[in-house]
Amino acid sequence: MKAIVVREFGKPETMKLEPDAPDPKVRPGDVLVRIRAAGVNPVDVYMQSGTYPRKPVLPYTPGFDGAGEVEKVGADVKGFAPGDRVYIGGPSGSGTYAERAICPPAHVHVLPARASFAQGAAIGVPYATAYRALFQRAAARPGETVLVHGATGGVGIASVELAHARGLRVIGSGGTEAGLAIVREHGADVVVNHRAPDYTDEIMRATNGRGVNVIVEMAAHVNLDRDLTLLARGGRVAVVGNRGRVEIDARQAMGRDAAILGMTLFNVSDDDLVEIHAALTAGLANGTLNPVIGREMPLADAARAHEAIMVPGALGKIVLNV
Repeated sequence: MKAIVVREFGKPETMKLEPDAPDPKVRPGDVLVRIRAAGVNPVDVYMQSGTYPRKPVLPYTPGFDGAGEVEKVGADVKGFAPGDRVYIGGPSGSGTYAERAICPPAHVHVLPARASFAQGAAIGVPYATAYRALFQRAAARPGETVLVHGATGGVGIASVELAHARGLRVIGSGGTEAGLAIVREHGADVVVNHRAPDYTDEIMRATNGRGVNVIVEMAAHVNLDRDLTLLARGGRVAVVGNRGRVEIDARQAMGRDAAILGMTLFNVSDDDLVEIHAALTAGLANGTLNPVIGREMPLADAARAHEAIMVPGALGKIVLNV
């Protein structure tokens, strides 16, 4: 099969498309998925560069997110059959930047007919991260106000849609008018341009000076200290993304009884995953969730995709067509 193979950690160009990579072997408990689209996430870049705490064993094929059809099921697998449209929601056994990937059945989920393969490839990491941050870490409740700080990327749009569907009031921030229009279209009640010098004043005015209950933060290294000043009493910041150290004034958290909550999907339990994907598959099926695809690129351009996803100002999800 064709697959992207990483044989050394480093810059994106170390990734190569290999035309004759071995097909993954299907064991009794495996599902073999014919990948039609693979999602690109920042964590893929961190791992491929060798800077992530978890280092894959070389050589390896990157990719956690993907969608396609079931090609084969192991002898012990129930509930799936060849031809089923599915998306992958959890680590696969062989990486999704390839024509085929093996997965445990718990990480394979039905892809409703209304969703494209590209949209299916945009679900796994972004939407699971958003759900985890909002509801399993920050315990966001209907009637509360959430600020999605950096709402135009894959996790940001997912957070807006999920919070809106749960009955929260949503404030979304972005850096372009085009991005803010999409954020509003996907459920934000208020949008603010975080490149404007007074955007935090807009947020406070939108909450009548009370502050927000929850912040989903995509760039804690830039925003965390400022975030604490935007919280209402008992507010929570769920840190989804961070690319460096940051200095904060802890008094801002103390005076509000506020909480800073870290998260990574690698810590999610099996029960948590069941909850997450029960919600996501229902939302895909009933039209509540509509992933935005910002760019589609051929599999051979995986290195370019890794470069593109690290550029600020993301708009939707980057997907590799396999």
